[in-house]
Amino acid sequence: MKRLCAALLFCVVLSPCTARTVTDELGRTVEVPEHPHRLICLMPSVVDDVYALGAGADVIGVPRYTKYPAEAGTKPSIGFPLAPSIETIVAMHPDLVLEDANMSSPDTLRSLERLGIPVFMVAPHQFEDIYRSLAAIGQALNRQEAARELIARLHAREAAVRRRVSGKPVISVLMPVGFDPVITFGKHAFLTGLIAIAGGRSVTADLPQDWTQINLEAVLARAPEALLLVRGSQSMPVEQILNLPGWSNVPAIRNRRIYYLDDRIELPCPVVFDALEELAKKLHP
Repeated sequence: MKRLCAALLFCVVLSPCTARTVTDELGRTVEVPEHPHRLICLMPSVVDDVYALGAGADVIGVPRYTKYPAEAGTKPSIGFPLAPSIETIVAMHPDLVLEDANMSSPDTLRSLERLGIPVFMVAPHQFEDIYRSLAAIGQALNRQEAARELIARLHAREAAVRRRVSGKPVISVLMPVGFDPVITFGKHAFLTGLIAIAGGRSVTADLPQDWTQINLEAVLARAPEALLLVRGSQSMPVEQILNLPGWSNVPAIRNRRIYYLDDRIELPCPVVFDALEELAKKLHP
């Protein structure tokens, strides 16, 4: 505790004289330095946002599991995304902490606010919210022009994908994140929007829940033409999927239309556009 208090005092002494008040995506007013240069990101997606805006050199701490961009992985760790080390954060003397409200811990936010450390929240929920969050972070970092240029480039990439799949058959897609039970997402998830842009249609796009469970009977009734999985240590190999009881009757399994993408598809930030382009090519070679 003594180290924590000493670090906090040091942080206060070094606080910049000039500051701005900005509004984050939760409607909170946050006082930030005129030009924040000591940034800590609490979610891997926010790390990619900041780097894409050209502020990677200002990042002094990232969460575990940060993979994008690759150079961000060399930054000091502040712990797990949902349980960062408050003492480590304070000892780093950040100008600003950036967090994704969809995955944030209320205890972490309260602790940082109580210590006088500004926390700026973004809340990307649907695919188009990625643009809004980038604009918000650009405002917080005083990099508005960089944000406008980045957003324009990403809009152009999205438009190119839409042109690529225009007029082609829409492929019905199931993207389970678990098989026993089947766990997937509903109509408001950003992955539902991403699949639509890539020329597909999530077969669970009618479900109101962000995340939901469905049984095999529901999968068979929805008859997905393609199965989309995230490649990695936790992903189920094709051979194992083929042997799941009852799944051989699913059109995607029967026709061997099982597509693997890496975990970029799970991140609501600029790197997801790589996954968007890859998915469009898989659905429409």
